[in-house]
Amino acid sequence: MNITFSVDERIAEQARAAAATMGKSLNQAVRDYLEQLAGSQQLANELQAFEQSARATPGRLGGWHFDREEANRRA
Repeated sequence: MNITFSVDERIAEQARAAAATMGKSLNQAVRDYLEQLAGSQQLANELQAFEQSARATPGRLGGWHFDREEANRRA
């Protein structure tokens, strides 16, 4: 897919120079950024799904709860 966007010429030149120091073209740097951006959204969605699942799942402690006094007696 081709994407066209507008950016100030000065910013484009600075970005091109920054990309060159990374051994990349400006196009490659933009492609890498878009891949990273898309991946971060996917990760955020997966984390949200995990949190919802964890909150909806009952614990498996069988009534056990942490007792600080008991833990100190064992130490």
